[in-house]
Amino acid sequence: MQSNLETQDREFLEELHRMGNSTIQQICNVTGVTATAVRQRLIRLEGRGLVYRQAIREGRGRPHHIYQVTTAALRSLGDNYSDLALILWKELMQIEEDEVRERVMERIKQSLIRQYSANINGRSILDRFMELRQSLNDRGFSVEVGGSADLPVLRENNCPYHDLASQDPSICEMEQSVFEEVLGMKIERTQCCMDGHHSCEFVPVSEAS
Repeated sequence: MQSNLETQDREFLEELHRMGNSTIQQICNVTGVTATAVRQRLIRLEGRGLVYRQAIREGRGRPHHIYQVTTAALRSLGDNYSDLALILWKELMQIEEDEVRERVMERIKQSLIRQYSANINGRSILDRFMELRQSLNDRGFSVEVGGSADLPVLRENNCPYHDLASQDPSICEMEQSVFEEVLGMKIERTQCCMDGHHSCEFVPVSEAS
């Protein structure tokens, strides 16, 4: 999963985290940015749930506000698991006992299915595709749904497992299998980033196919 933070937002949040609870003026003093620019960035990041504002009242005067990063922001700042994931996947593939390796793979698959299917309740194909899109986007993937109501297309704008897939395409097969379980239907991968396409695309397989 790739973080959706832009570089400037990431740097701003990292600085705010180092500072701890801070007022706008304190942030200005450290960053050298105007109060207007700091306030605008804080409002935008607060709207995304990455900054928390707290009113502090001292005496009878007007309260002042302090700002701090949220737990969601800390997750985004530390969201770089590609190296660890690659190591774990390689170790998994090196398990010599086929039965043990397959059992672990199945448990991983079922865990992904449980995560992605938690909010999949739609009755139509399009509804389920849209709900899966939202579930993936909530986890930081860049996913769209195109096509038509009868033949929707789930489009991953970038490969979520690029490093893994470049070394072992079986991760792509697992992902497709997970999507099929979540959607409750057979799907076909019509495009794949590993084949040089700009996105991975999945479409329903009609019963007549």
